Amino acid sequence: MSCGLGVGQMVPDFKLETFEPSKGDFGEISLETLKANKKWTILFFYPADFTFV
Repeated sequence: MSCGLGVGQMVPDFKLETFEPSKGDFGEISLETLKANKKWTILFFYPADFTFV
């Protein structure tokens, strides 16, 4: 799925399941929460990063 966003464009809100190793527990984070807490967010994508070559 490609949403056709470019550098500097606004990203739609999303939620991700996370794992916090220091707590040993799963949680959830969303872009909305990061924005509300004034956190910087960098999104990157490597399409072939985990392929077997």
